[in-house]
Amino acid sequence: MKAFESMSLNIERRWAFPLVISSVICVFLIATCFNMGLLSSIHTINALISHYSRSSPNQTNPLFVETVVSQPPPPPPPPPLPRFAYLISGSKGDAQKLWRTLQAVYHPRNRYIVHLDLESPPEERLQFAARLDSDPLFVKIGNVHMITKANIVTYRGPTMVSTTLHACAILLKKYNDWDWFINLSASDYPLVTQDDLIYTFSKLDRKLNFIDHSSKLGWKEGGRAMPLIVDPGLYSSTKSDIFWVHPKRSLPTSFKLYTGSAWMALTHEFVEYLIWGWDNLPRTMLMYYSNFLSSPEGYFHTVICNVPEFAKTTVNHDLHYIAWDTPPRQHPRTLTLNDADKMVTSNAAFARKCRQDDPLLDKIDRELLGRVNVSVTPGRWCGGKPRCTKVKNPNKVKPGPGAQRLGQLISVIASPEAFQTRQCK
Repeated sequence: MKAFESMSLNIERRWAFPLVISSVICVFLIATCFNMGLLSSIHTINALISHYSRSSPNQTNPLFVETVVSQPPPPPPPPPLPRFAYLISGSKGDAQKLWRTLQAVYHPRNRYIVHLDLESPPEERLQFAARLDSDPLFVKIGNVHMITKANIVTYRGPTMVSTTLHACAILLKKYNDWDWFINLSASDYPLVTQDDLIYTFSKLDRKLNFIDHSSKLGWKEGGRAMPLIVDPGLYSSTKSDIFWVHPKRSLPTSFKLYTGSAWMALTHEFVEYLIWGWDNLPRTMLMYYSNFLSSPEGYFHTVICNVPEFAKTTVNHDLHYIAWDTPPRQHPRTLTLNDADKMVTSNAAFARKCRQDDPLLDKIDRELLGRVNVSVTPGRWCGGKPRCTKVKNPNKVKPGPGAQRLGQLISVIASPEAFQTRQCK
């Protein structure tokens, strides 16, 4: 009996181990199946929730591609306000006129080069330089510079062109942030404030060059293009008139001649081209016009119209109101109070030619520029006491009636019809 009980115990022990192992495996398999089902159920529930969210019209989710695409991109920031680089030039006895014109066109954003030519006595040039150095506003802002090594300028010869290019080179060397170059003489005067000018030009393509031009030379073909002249100002330290040499020359065949006004508003890009002349055309033109009568009325025009890249940027206007005699003479008529209404209705930015301290200038100061009891033309930048002795914010402008007038002129001369039909014709 004991033997039988011992045998039964051994059999039970022998089957216990496999039974335990089998139980463990079964539990593992059941658990695995349960987890897989649970995961599948979770994925199914998530899919249903996602589908409901997409189909619900009252719910929006910024992560959805549709929502991102439907939002319009933010508008690009407007370009900064433009800056102008001025050359204001004068000759003997023009110091006071030049000073008044400089104050009338002054703005802290702009850049200025002033030039009294070598015909001016040394005392006059030194006094003008000292006046610049003692003006608190000009000194603080530091944007007015005088050409101390004065040039001889013979107005019928190429020395006026060389002086203009000299000023352009100085402006390019000192500054790289201006948009248009404007040349004025001491006999010019603004008809709009600089706030008006900056505001109006801020709406324009900054590739536009304002230069009055024409290929119809008329009497100038025989009177200017064919004669040869020599300008002593190119080699002499004393001013004397040009003289003629013989024989005459024929008209050029490798480029087309243009003529027009000597007063311009040229883009930074074109001025760089004039100075650097990477395809050599500006230098070739400069040599050709060194023997040309009244070359300031042809050099810039011929260069810009013989370069296709720049020819399509020309606006055929000089932004000036100029009164001519009938028939026209060598120089325009001097303006008086009788011209005031015509100047305003012309919508021009500048007028020439004006006498020193003429009552017309007082009228312009008072009625168009707001220069009453102030040294410079007021703008939104003005601060301090007295007014305009300090700069508040030069990057803000306050356009006035002058901006509206100038805008009307621009809308006419830069309209698609006028712009395309009058370019380098």
